[in-house]
Amino acid sequence: MNTMMLLEMAAQVMGDRIAVQCEDDRWTMQDLFTGAGRIASHFRGLDVENVALLDVSSPAVPLSLFGAGWAGLPFAPLNYRLTGDELDALLERITPAVLVTDSERAGHLADRDGLTIMRRDELLAIARGDADPVDPDWGMEPEEIAILLFTSGTTGVPKAAVLRHKHMVSYILGSVEFMAADEADAALVSAPPYHVAGMAALMSGIYAGRRMVQLPNFDASTWIGLAHKEAITNAFVVPTMLARIVDELESGAARVPSSLRALAYGGGKMPLPVIERAIRHFPDTAFTNAYGLTETSSTIAVLGPDEHREAAGSTDATLRRRLGSAGRPLPGVEVEIRDEEGKVAPLGQRGEIYVRGEQVSGEYKGRGSLLVEGGWFPTNDGGWIDEEGYLFVEGRIDDVIVRGGENLSPGEIEDVLHEHEGVADCAVVPVPDEQWGEGVGAVIVRRQGSEVSAETLQAWVKQHLRSSRVPQRIEFWDELPYNETGKLLRREVKDALGDG
Repeated sequence: MNTMMLLEMAAQVMGDRIAVQCEDDRWTMQDLFTGAGRIASHFRGLDVENVALLDVSSPAVPLSLFGAGWAGLPFAPLNYRLTGDELDALLERITPAVLVTDSERAGHLADRDGLTIMRRDELLAIARGDADPVDPDWGMEPEEIAILLFTSGTTGVPKAAVLRHKHMVSYILGSVEFMAADEADAALVSAPPYHVAGMAALMSGIYAGRRMVQLPNFDASTWIGLAHKEAITNAFVVPTMLARIVDELESGAARVPSSLRALAYGGGKMPLPVIERAIRHFPDTAFTNAYGLTETSSTIAVLGPDEHREAAGSTDATLRRRLGSAGRPLPGVEVEIRDEEGKVAPLGQRGEIYVRGEQVSGEYKGRGSLLVEGGWFPTNDGGWIDEEGYLFVEGRIDDVIVRGGENLSPGEIEDVLHEHEGVADCAVVPVPDEQWGEGVGAVIVRRQGSEVSAETLQAWVKQHLRSSRVPQRIEFWDELPYNETGKLLRREVKDALGDG
């Protein structure tokens, strides 16, 4: 197995199709394949152990990814928003490496020990050059490392997740049909390259034969405009992106792209009011919720379009509740819930989500594998499974509030707060409490024009949940802190309330 197999198949059967474009720069499947070969030859001539990328989305991303796979080197896309000590720490962990980056950063990093700097335009010129194509002589060892992805670090120092070729290829073969896309189809890719969704989108699009339109920096107005211009049929967004897109539509500043047939979302918890608003604005679009982790090579569970429509249109509380679920596991993936003693929990009981399957890595560079007996990976996500096998994800286990020995789920309280008409966004975190050890704190972003009070929201939560779930402290902020991939920086909220 090698990820290059995916590109080779696409180039052989769909060579003339546009594979990727960024603004006016377009590359066919055959262009990518030939370019990746030239890049691989260049990489092999360097004394390096990794191929790193510190840059926004461009055709240099798939060329570096597949060129690294062809050359037998791990590909490590880095967060281009990092600077200073954070970036230095990541670079030290992957040297010796060739680093593909923009011209400005190339100048700043030129003298860094262990780094061979390669400008983006230099890489593109080599790929477009006239060097003779090389033979497809990449290794087929499934255990070789394909990608090193650094986790977001929202709860500590980023870990380098190891995704081997067998993991990525297994994910694509198990979830994407070869050449499934029509030649006119186009996917809008706005996930950054250092996120597993960005890597999965590239490989999925190439294997399906779908033209990928890259958006280097997300902006709701730009996203909608590009969707119109390029007749986008498919897209993936994180919850915060979808919320901003819906806000833009509701402001009257833009109209719904009529070409958009399928919209997938994931990467964080989707507030129920946001997806309900989105379904109303995109009545002809098929929605999919994709739940996955970096360590699982992207998606492991899906709530499909039919399930969205059924849940959104139902008056049955149990059925409607599934609109907030992550759906059911993909074929070839097993999911179970375990209690604090590591025993499988009965349906409906909360616990930690465990997953296993060929696409599951659960391994970190320098730390080894975290898989437990039987090949199961403990995700550190809390959740439960209902009677029909639908998975409900409630957030990180580390975020649980322990009040007097009782475990309280922040996600459960946030869901109730989101249902109040005056709440646009919210975050629930533990706060110090002398009597109970930890209490419930909440930060609220009011909906525009709302003056909802803390007392009103406390009464609202008490009405829908037990009194122990009522936030004892509520603050109102203009916005919540999110990282660029849509994950709530819960630690920042917790620190702010704790200091208060």
